[in-house]
Amino acid sequence: MAIEQMTMPQLGESVTEGTISKWLVAPGDKVNKYDPIAEVMTDKVNAEVPSSFTGTITELVGEEGQTLQVGEIICKIETEGADPSEKKQEQPEAPEADETPVAESRPEADDQPNKKRYSPAVLRLAGEHGIDLDQVTGTGAGGRITRKDIQRIIETGGGVQERTEEPKTAAPAQESAPQPEPKEEVSYPASAAGDREIPVTAVRKAIASNMKRSKTEIPHAWTMMEVDVTNMVAYRNSVKDSFKKTEGFNLTFFAFFVKAVAQALKEFPQMNSMWAGDKIIQKKDINISIAVATEDSLFVPVIKNADEKTIKGIAREITDLAKKVRDGKLSADDMQGGTFTVNNTGSFGSVQSMGIINYPQAAILQVESIVKRPVVMEHGMIAVRDMVNLCLSLDHRVLDGLVCGRFLGRVKQILESIDEKTSVY
Repeated sequence: MAIEQMTMPQLGESVTEGTISKWLVAPGDKVNKYDPIAEVMTDKVNAEVPSSFTGTITELVGEEGQTLQVGEIICKIETEGADPSEKKQEQPEAPEADETPVAESRPEADDQPNKKRYSPAVLRLAGEHGIDLDQVTGTGAGGRITRKDIQRIIETGGGVQERTEEPKTAAPAQESAPQPEPKEEVSYPASAAGDREIPVTAVRKAIASNMKRSKTEIPHAWTMMEVDVTNMVAYRNSVKDSFKKTEGFNLTFFAFFVKAVAQALKEFPQMNSMWAGDKIIQKKDINISIAVATEDSLFVPVIKNADEKTIKGIAREITDLAKKVRDGKLSADDMQGGTFTVNNTGSFGSVQSMGIINYPQAAILQVESIVKRPVVMEHGMIAVRDMVNLCLSLDHRVLDGLVCGRFLGRVKQILESIDEKTSVY
């Protein structure tokens, strides 16, 4: 018999935390391995978390509505005669978000070999609250200082002295951990009489955090081209009714745009890249993220290997993914692996916009509304044509105007060549 610890899983790329929206079990309940035990919400997905063990729930560490970092303990399970393959080494504390120790003092007593070891997350939290880590006794494995140790001190309002500036002396400075940057003071507006205060959900907090990170870290630039899609519109309108009757789902204009982008990405692989500090990663697979909005949230599911799919195949995936978002059944796998984002801003009537890049991708394409406009044709003739603006936001660390212009020009060329001879199958 042993007590096993369930930790917050990582439910998507770049996901660092999750919010327990609902417990599906209670202390004393018996569960089998893979049984769902909780519903967890992140900025990318709502998902059920399965049990990693067979046994009895002894404690629900996380509360409903509580946001926990990936790796933090959410509950404890008592197992009996567990399969060795299910067992894992027991640890008094869950691993921190970043396990790399950033500071280590002189060797301590044998019973606390990890005293004065802590992760960057612990260092940052201690710095924000003026806590001297040299005076903290860790409760983690081997005396390791954990996030919970710091949070306990913050909640009690004492227990250690605040860090003060050391007097300057002629003696050589001792080596110490780098100090965190001072926390920026943010001033928020106050509510007035009659104002309505709307609590910020975990999903909205995560969206705000990701958007801020993208705009802060990525040097955005953007460019736009207008495309004559008159022939594409006529072709799609001529086959949409028979397509719906035969296939059972709609053939949308958006499917044509996604297919054109996927084809152009294959010809311009630089666009299918990500910034990775000291290198640029050019992705092999072409996985198109598409933005799907609900009343209060934005989700970005992924069409995998879009370059290998027909227009019909892409239309089916758009329909299926949108339904999953509306029904709250989007899985973690549906959200992972995106390499380039196409956003259908035209569905809201927008004609020109600059998208915020979906981190860590290098570009996002906004497909605006198709509108009828008078256009000067060859020989000075004026005709009413179906026109659309394509607005490309790019990460200027990874991409330059030349390759982006050529890529966007190729998308334009593909779209303008679509006519009644084009097959959607």
